[in-house]
Amino acid sequence: MPDQSNLVKVSIFGQEYTVKAPADPEYIQSIAAYVNSKMKEVQDDLPTAQSSTRIAILASMNVTDELFSIRQTKDNEKSEVDAKISSLIELIDESII
Repeated sequence: MPDQSNLVKVSIFGQEYTVKAPADPEYIQSIAAYVNSKMKEVQDDLPTAQSSTRIAILASMNVTDELFSIRQTKDNEKSEVDAKISSLIELIDESII
């Protein structure tokens, strides 16, 4: 009999899915709820009814945009921290000499 300890049932946009994942079931549920909310957000923003596939694609693009924006912010912050560290190292080196 297959191990079903890591099977999680989720509902996204009115469809039920069983997801096999090594992560905590509550974490998987929260991901599914987030995807569901993003799809509903897209649907609410469209003037006419669209297919669930189109809504899923648009929602995935929105989520990917969020991810890319967060990555860019993180990279910018890392660059700023690296520059500040370099400046501090220079100041320390100057005061030692």
